[in-house]
Amino acid sequence: MKRIAILGGGISGLAAAFALEEQRRVGVNLQYMLFERSPHLGGVLRTEKVDGCVIEAGPDSFLTEKPWATELCKKLGIGGDLVGSNDAARKTYILVKGRLIEMPDGLMFLVPTKAIATAASPLFSPGMKLRMAREWFHPPHRASGDETVAAFVERHYGLEMVDRLADPLLSGVYGGDASQLSVRAVLPRFAEMEAKYGSLGRAMLAARKKARSGAKPPLFTSLKGGMQQLVDALLAALPAEALHTNSPVIAVTPEDNGWMVSAGLQSDHFDAVIVAVPTAAAAELLHMASPELAGELRGIPYSSSVTVALGYDRKVREALPPGFGFLVPRSEGKRMLAATFVHNKFPGRAPADRALLRCFLGGSRDEQVLDLFDEEILRLTREELRQVLGLQAEPLFARVYRWKHSMAQYNVGHLERLERIENLRRGLSGLALAGNGYRGIGVPDCVRSGQQAASELLQSLGLIAADTAKSA
Repeated sequence: MKRIAILGGGISGLAAAFALEEQRRVGVNLQYMLFERSPHLGGVLRTEKVDGCVIEAGPDSFLTEKPWATELCKKLGIGGDLVGSNDAARKTYILVKGRLIEMPDGLMFLVPTKAIATAASPLFSPGMKLRMAREWFHPPHRASGDETVAAFVERHYGLEMVDRLADPLLSGVYGGDASQLSVRAVLPRFAEMEAKYGSLGRAMLAARKKARSGAKPPLFTSLKGGMQQLVDALLAALPAEALHTNSPVIAVTPEDNGWMVSAGLQSDHFDAVIVAVPTAAAAELLHMASPELAGELRGIPYSSSVTVALGYDRKVREALPPGFGFLVPRSEGKRMLAATFVHNKFPGRAPADRALLRCFLGGSRDEQVLDLFDEEILRLTREELRQVLGLQAEPLFARVYRWKHSMAQYNVGHLERLERIENLRRGLSGLALAGNGYRGIGVPDCVRSGQQAASELLQSLGLIAADTAKSA
């Protein structure tokens, strides 16, 4: 019997465990054990029910176009509980000089595709609109090396687009800084579009024409019971004796024909190990096995975030603008990065007489916000909501969630670093890496990374064939 250890009980580790469990159920002779240092499994996927509202402490959804989370939900028998975002009501605002301005129709991420809507929008200055018109004639360009998202966007549209759209959008997704993030790692599609078409606007129109057939799926997908429903379904599908919480692993040492994993006062031999923890923690665990690999893992930075959930009554709900929420450029001088009107974004998230808001703070430029007491965070959040929305009402309830070093930052050179990590990892037989530090920070990306890690090890141990691993 082959034994596999999984270090980390976030969504990546749980997805790896389920992939192994699927093989065990069909007769593959293996045993696995998952070790999680905290008392909770599921990592940042955590949901609370308060006053009839579904409150997400971490991610509230995932991108529909990435299939791995959806496919996992279907395997777990909760596919019927998948819900799409209310895209018919989707409006997003940008705070510009203290005013909320709606993003114009036809703006795909940060690429304008409808000239009339863009020209009529007060979001952009006349000079910016002229720059957008000229972008349609941008010649094909294949970059010789990596560059920042800010440099890439500035080449196409100018600094105003970086400030008003690129930076706040990436702050909302990565908690990162457009002047540091790698365009090849974060927006690879855009780099490919530039190489083929030159103009991002022309490339987006061509892509939209190809995708016109059939009904358009919702942009975001979640679960009726909240994102923790995915964690609960995974835990119900996994044997309890394989899951060990409050079990920090303190050392991982390669030895003949496997690895020695030390957790607490006990050490145990495993044939292979999946390390599914943040890269800094992975570096500490693997330092004795490979100082070079540990150094590369340690070089991947992470940012932190704070999520504030606020519930209000019917009067506030009726007074709020329609749409999904707003983004805040850093030039506005606020600490809030974004706010979501949750009651509009997904059905069933709040009763009809409740408004549910989620506000986001922190990111790579404001790690200090985590040092504040909850009362201070609530005070500054409510003050900025008053400034932006005129919202002065007392919330019916409030929750503050802190996520320290939770979001990997794919800075310039990230893909080259991943190549070095992969080459070093291959030199350590029976080791696989998973998590949001590598090739995607979203829930579907983490699910895929866990599944791939499990498949790679099953193949290397001779438990499944190569073609099975590729399809797993």
